[in-house]
Amino acid sequence: MKVVERDDAIEIVRFETAPFGTNAYLLVCREAGDSVLVDAPGDAAKIAARMRTTNPRYILMTHNHIDHTAALRELKAEFGVPVASHEADAEGLPERAEVLLDEGTSVTFGAVELTVLHTPGHTPGSLCFLVGRRLISGDTLFPGGPGKTGTPEDFEQIVRSITDKLFGLPDDTRVYPGHGEPTVLNREKGQFAVFASRSHRPDLCGDVLWLSS
Repeated sequence: MKVVERDDAIEIVRFETAPFGTNAYLLVCREAGDSVLVDAPGDAAKIAARMRTTNPRYILMTHNHIDHTAALRELKAEFGVPVASHEADAEGLPERAEVLLDEGTSVTFGAVELTVLHTPGHTPGSLCFLVGRRLISGDTLFPGGPGKTGTPEDFEQIVRSITDKLFGLPDDTRVYPGHGEPTVLNREKGQFAVFASRSHRPDLCGDVLWLSS
């Protein structure tokens, strides 16, 4: 567990969980103590211990892959808060999504407002969550490249999601991905510009890195 952001309005706690090294993020309104959890990948006891010091309001899912949902049933059972996801990924969750999110949806907890961005490509219902200049990017954007894709069409879609939805955000937006360390949006824009300047094979997909693919 690591506090990666703290100011007068919000605290963001990152949990790197077993067995896949997946990140979960607890966003806490410092004024009210209300919180939302983004993803429930594993280590439920560790996440729950920190959630108990807050007033949990929602569990927000970036997408429905098992490495992001393994602790969802246990955390839902303890806290009873609504699970929220995009409709396209809701069916694959181990718990029913009571709240369906889409592009532009706002989620309020205490005095903090979070904005939902629909960024398909890694999955049809992949979401990112924006709070000010902080982006919880799930498996859409990582340091150095996009999330893994299964087909060239999915790769084209995730690139559109990133360039159309994310790269329009301020350059100093801090990006907190579903795996690994954070990055800054301007760094990813610069590396993508190198990628975009080169030609690529038409069947490109899978694990792609901007600088070496």
